[in-house]
Amino acid sequence: MPNLTKILAGVLIAIALLLGLFAWSLSRRPAPVAVAPVAEASFPVVVATRTLAGGKPITVDALRVQKLPINPNGAFTDPSQLLGRVPNADIGPDSPVLEAQLSSGLAERIEPGERALSVRVDEGNAVGNRLRPGNFVDVFFTLKRDGNPGSGAEIDRTQARLLLSKVRVLAFGGATTTSDAGGDPNGLVRTAVLAVPVADVDRLTLAESSGRLVLALRNPKDPEVLDQDSLPAYPAVLKTAARAGSEPLPDSTRAAAGVALDALSGAGNGAAHPAAPRAPTAAPIAPTRVASNAGGAGGTGRTRGGIEVIRGGRAETVAW
Repeated sequence: MPNLTKILAGVLIAIALLLGLFAWSLSRRPAPVAVAPVAEASFPVVVATRTLAGGKPITVDALRVQKLPINPNGAFTDPSQLLGRVPNADIGPDSPVLEAQLSSGLAERIEPGERALSVRVDEGNAVGNRLRPGNFVDVFFTLKRDGNPGSGAEIDRTQARLLLSKVRVLAFGGATTTSDAGGDPNGLVRTAVLAVPVADVDRLTLAESSGRLVLALRNPKDPEVLDQDSLPAYPAVLKTAARAGSEPLPDSTRAAAGVALDALSGAGNGAAHPAAPRAPTAAPIAPTRVASNAGGAGGTGRTRGGIEVIRGGRAETVAW
């Protein structure tokens, strides 16, 4: 019995020591810190309320601002920033509208009814390479007579005329209306992009391919422009259908009808300054040979009672 008591006492002492060690280890640990719940981040982003059709301007009623857990690159926060912008492709409903999905660059700076057209330039015909995007220019063109008079060439005479007035420059070399870069000071600019009315694209491309263009810089405050109605109408290459009530043709139809080089140069439309008349050319006339009736019937080259007239290779006898 005394031995059992000693054993039990030893076990209790060991347990007490273990509990003491455990309590000491717990006291060495840092106290747990209460973690407050983190609020979920949200960002206001403009999304589409319905499908936005590609190629059609966006209206404000097709947009709304929605809180999203992410902020996509190129997103918008104000629907008014997207008014009138045009998607490149369809944007689905409830989708964020991003800058990369919208038409941008030069296409956004072309007015309805205009087309961006590139023309060749050099330092000599682009105001010494001093044009800048946003400038307005008058487009002159020169044509040189090709061939000799009477050869049937389309150009009757060498000429220089104003073709288009107050045309906006969209880009010049590597510079655009959205960049601050200017023309190359070394004269390496090779093209200028102009905003041209669609009805005038035919004339500009034909003038460039058949002659030489000159871009004349003008003051944007100058209101004077070319009055095309005061000039003769250009005969179209293609015949257009008659319209009821003499309604004017749309510009795209006029462009499709086209213009020929003789009409552009004024040779085929009653120009204000017609070419000087040229003397008609004819085959040279052989000298007339007159034969006397004296000498009898057997005389060579003679006739009785008349005069033999020879013009070229044709002979006839005229009585006298």
